Amino acid sequence: MRGLWPFAFLIIVMPVQADDVAVRPVVPGSFAVKLQRRIEAVPKSGQIQVVVETQEWKAAETAIIICDMWDNHYCQSSAQRVKEMTPRMNAVLTAARNHGVQIIHSPSGVTHFYADTSYRRRMQEAPRVIPPFPLESWCHRDEKREPELPVDVSKQACDDPEVGPAVRVFHRQNVGLDIIGYDGISDNGDEIYGFCKTHGIKNIVMMGVHTNMCVLGRPFGIRQLVRLGFNVALARDLTDAMYDPRQPPFVSHTRGTEMVIEHIEHFWCPSLEGADLTKVISGSADPSLKPSNPSNSPK
Repeated sequence: MRGLWPFAFLIIVMPVQADDVAVRPVVPGSFAVKLQRRIEAVPKSGQIQVVVETQEWKAAETAIIICDMWDNHYCQSSAQRVKEMTPRMNAVLTAARNHGVQIIHSPSGVTHFYADTSYRRRMQEAPRVIPPFPLESWCHRDEKREPELPVDVSKQACDDPEVGPAVRVFHRQNVGLDIIGYDGISDNGDEIYGFCKTHGIKNIVMMGVHTNMCVLGRPFGIRQLVRLGFNVALARDLTDAMYDPRQPPFVSHTRGTEMVIEHIEHFWCPSLEGADLTKVISGSADPSLKPSNPSNSPK
């Protein structure tokens, strides 16, 4: 090496370029979703009628948003119900994903845990689309559209016998929910709106917790999505409310959750069952029905 000393060596370090995040393919296939609404049979009569309408939703135009399915919660009864719900939800997500549905994981406040993943980058790098109005960081109850929610959480929301301090004890999404393939991760309303508009998403199904809080009020929640003009539905068998039966209306936790779902069906959007997203209409996924798109990417 001593004899090489007079010679100069030029070392060029090339910047490492991150690969473009893969785009979800557009594939044929449609669901027959049974949308359940509650309407007033006669205006101002107070007589509520349940109406079920079957609609055809294209898998390629459908997204599922998973709201705040954290790995823990200060309310241990709530955390236990999330734990029980997780495998059932994951089974629906797996089937829907395999049919071509976009899955968006929205564990609010902990998306930084996934900062270096393609799932987080997929949402961050989507083109920005200006919404029709400035998006709210939290969508409060619209007094012109809906009355007070049917369960009272003003004094206490947790149904643990002995309620601990309401502090943050979660760090990530529940590990039982797979994040894979073309999934995205975001809790940002503008990101999710831009991504969905860019990729041709028209139908959005909300899953997760809590029905009377974050599912309604988050910047990616039902109130915001309905106002933005998406076809929105709540998966009524894959959600849970925060409610303590020691508070009005003094019903069981299960009935309290049902009452919140009924409120949403009446004032905001219909509900469906997760099973509606696990199988497509026979023949609708045949190759001859594939959308005409040379790049095979959503428009």
